[in-house]
Amino acid sequence: MVGGVQGGGVPPVPADGPQAARNTAGRLGFGQLISQQLEEGGLKFSAHAQSRLAERGIALTERDLQRLRQGVAQAAAKGSQECLVLKDEVAFVVSVKNLTVITAVDANAMQGNIFTNIDAAVIV
Repeated sequence: MVGGVQGGGVPPVPADGPQAARNTAGRLGFGQLISQQLEEGGLKFSAHAQSRLAERGIALTERDLQRLRQGVAQAAAKGSQECLVLKDEVAFVVSVKNLTVITAVDANAMQGNIFTNIDAAVIV
C-alpha cells in the first residue's frame, strides 16, 4: 500500500512566472513552496486513491513516484491547484495545494472518462 510516500528529492523547478517568483518581502512563491514541500515530504495518497491503486493492480516504483512528484512540481510552478498527471498508461488527479493524489485511473478505466475540476495537465 502506498501512503505518505517519503524520500527521493525533486529537482528544483525553475522559477518562471508570477506564481513562482519570490515576492518583494522575500517569501517563497506558491510553486517554490510546493517544490520545497515535495522535496521534504513527498505526496500523500488519499484513501480513495489507495483503494483505486489496489483495485486496478497499479504498482508504483520509486522511479514512478519521482516522476509523479516532478509532474506535480511542474504544475505548481505554473500556479495549478488541481492537476491531471499522465504517467505512461495511468492518470492521477492530484490536489497540488494539498500534495495529495486524489485518484488513479489506468488505461482500461480511462476510456469514456471526463476529468473535471482540474486546471492543468502534465505528461511525465
